Amino acid sequence: MDIQSVLAQMRTLKTQVQQGVGAVDPKAVLEGQRVEKSDFSDLLSNAINKVNNTQLEAKHLTTAFEAGDPAVDLPQVMIGLQKASVSFQAMTQVRNRLVSAYEDIMKMPI
Repeated sequence: MDIQSVLAQMRTLKTQVQQGVGAVDPKAVLEGQRVEKSDFSDLLSNAINKVNNTQLEAKHLTTAFEAGDPAVDLPQVMIGLQKASVSFQAMTQVRNRLVSAYEDIMKMPI
């Protein structure tokens, strides 16, 4: 990498920051990509969908094993079930923290 290309990338970053165009990730600019700001509801929705997909995959593995599918063995099923369990427990903890934070905010004096 030569100094001219580094300077050009720095100028690009400066211009984007001054224009206030989305969130700027220096790594992404170096790779020629743009990173947009994420909405909290989108992040939460994606996390819930991932937990759901993990549970569906575990259910599918369990059903395939019970049906006698030779491509699915018991360790795969057990690992899938554990992944689903851990992801659900983590999501439950996140939910509990969000509820607690909401309750704390509602108790604040106006």
